[in-house]
Amino acid sequence: MAIVSIPDKNTVLAEKTEVASYLAGIGIDYDTWPLHELSEGADNETILRAYSREIAEAMEKGGYVNVDVVNVDSLTPGLDEMLAKFNREHWHDEDEVRFIVAGKGLFHIHPEGSDVVAIEVGPGDMIRVPRNTHHWFNLCQAKEIKAIRFFQDKSGWTPNYTKSAVAEKYEPVCLGSNYIPVYARKPL
Repeated sequence: MAIVSIPDKNTVLAEKTEVASYLAGIGIDYDTWPLHELSEGADNETILRAYSREIAEAMEKGGYVNVDVVNVDSLTPGLDEMLAKFNREHWHDEDEVRFIVAGKGLFHIHPEGSDVVAIEVGPGDMIRVPRNTHHWFNLCQAKEIKAIRFFQDKSGWTPNYTKSAVAEKYEPVCLGSNYIPVYARKPL
């Protein structure tokens, strides 16, 4: 279940209906899917087979033509370099759509003219960040995630950087399910 933090307003939302409603208000689609039982070391093909029904429905609904699985952990070679591509404010020419199978990550969304919003996603969360939405992404402390990624056109998924320094003002702090409100805005 996603947790939304609005650091500049010292606010945390953790109930599914309030999370989904708030995110819809800033143009982010959020839902949950039931989790399927998978072995700890399930490979990408096994993950895709387990969720084939949900994937087919999402592909038809969203016009996606391709899916894959990102499956990384703290031992993945080059992980820090990979994450460095996505932890600066950027946008894409197509939607960024993720279903989280395992692990946790943190999307920071920067709606035009509005406060930065941190969305902690974990197993069962389905999120769609629309094309042209300014955002950045980090992994949570365990540096592990397995996520199904949906593409309308893989070539459109290249990050376009804003060259702003806004991401540097926010810590990538994941709250977790038993959170104590900690607001992730760096002191000025």
